[in-house]
Amino acid sequence: MELILDTALMIWGWLLEHLLYINLVFSIIIIFFQRRDPRSVWTWLLALYFIPVFGIIFYLLFGQDLKKSRMFKVKEISDRLNVPIKSQEEIIRSDDMPEEMMDPMTRDFKSLILYNLETSGSVLTVNNKVQIFTDGQEKFESLRNELRQARRFIHIQYYIIKNDELFDSIVPILLEKVKEGVEVRILCDGMGGRFMPKKLWEKMEKAGIKVGVFFPPFLGWLNLRVNYRNHRKIVVIDGHTGFVGGFNIGREYISKDPKFGYWRDTHLRIDGEAAISLQIRFALDWNYATGENLFKEARYFGDEAEYITRRLKGEWTPVWPDPERVNELVSMQIITSGPDTNEPHIRNNYLELFHKAKHHIYIHTPYFIPDDAILSALKIAALSGVDVRLMIPCKPDHPFVYWATCSYAGELLDYGARVYIYENGFLHSKGIMVDGRVSCYGTANMDIRSFELNFEVNATIYDEEVTGELEEAFMGDLPHCREITREDYKERSMWMRIKEQSSRLLSPLL
Repeated sequence: MELILDTALMIWGWLLEHLLYINLVFSIIIIFFQRRDPRSVWTWLLALYFIPVFGIIFYLLFGQDLKKSRMFKVKEISDRLNVPIKSQEEIIRSDDMPEEMMDPMTRDFKSLILYNLETSGSVLTVNNKVQIFTDGQEKFESLRNELRQARRFIHIQYYIIKNDELFDSIVPILLEKVKEGVEVRILCDGMGGRFMPKKLWEKMEKAGIKVGVFFPPFLGWLNLRVNYRNHRKIVVIDGHTGFVGGFNIGREYISKDPKFGYWRDTHLRIDGEAAISLQIRFALDWNYATGENLFKEARYFGDEAEYITRRLKGEWTPVWPDPERVNELVSMQIITSGPDTNEPHIRNNYLELFHKAKHHIYIHTPYFIPDDAILSALKIAALSGVDVRLMIPCKPDHPFVYWATCSYAGELLDYGARVYIYENGFLHSKGIMVDGRVSCYGTANMDIRSFELNFEVNATIYDEEVTGELEEAFMGDLPHCREITREDYKERSMWMRIKEQSSRLLSPLL
């Protein structure tokens, strides 16, 4: 023990002695070798020089820049999707679109559809049915029922998986399906799944369930890529049914944690073509985490390139087994972003939707830390007469993030936006609704972390009926909210002002 203490003191002394040179090296890296937002650059420089030694540790843990990394790329998916993406792009640009895709909605949002298609490969799918869940009990009951119906494969991906009663209600179903010959894969983030017992994963693997961990920690919980979290929540069953949204696997998400109370979230069940897009996203993450290339097996994707190309030529037929499910035509694009993309696609998608708004913008988000472009777009919309409404939680699960959220929300009040504090538990829903026509929901929060650092996935839905249901749920939340006025905000305490401003300075890192 004495030897360890002496070694630690020696290292500490060496760091202090050479601190100036170490900070200089890191400063050069941050300024000249990483394309960061200027605010982020200044924040890291302040941390390095005003928090001696610990600033270096924080940078090693949270400051890596993986934006240009090619380690997430899989050649097979690029080759395979180039054909349908280019085909769809040419048809949309030429206005020679199939009749089922020529509705006014698609035409009005043509530029956004093309942007998502060109930059992120988000194919527009039209033959989908969407079911909305705002309650965890209902969402997981639907998930369990669908898992029981699986015949070929089950692919599960969550940011957080906890070993509690909710997970216990799912595992027996998975074990039974494995016995029936169904392939089951579970992917969890290394940070979000850090409390899962390793022995439980091993037990499940011995039973035939394949398990993957994205950015796993080493040396216990230490993880030098902890700042990059796979925040996606995706389930795909047999290639025809998908789930995506805000719920993770843990007792708090079914409102059984007294700390949070009722958990208000939004999750989507998607039956139809878009489930294949979710499957592609799962396969990319699974390939990186485990090294198993699922793209070598066409059976997982319904031969994506071929069936989309045939649909564009009017020769397409549904790929799921039950035609009675398909009683709606909902157009949507599955959009992903993170260090595995060149651009912040979800953020840019939000930005374009805000610019297109003519009547109203409704926003659900637990964290509101926008960048300058998003904040300016909302300010301009509010000043232009657009009804901008923001709903945030009443309690923090991350204090600094919550205080920064309050600061940015308060700033919107000066421009005519309306801000609501949800008081019936914890609000974790993540999405926007614009003019009752288009909506975008999924895993991304309205903050810089989700825009730039986390691996996220959202569904942009071009459909008045689905968007209307989401807006109805938003309006249903208002009786459980307290509206904050400009006068209320100006009367906040000095201590609250200090916490807000301090947290706002750290917003590029939150």
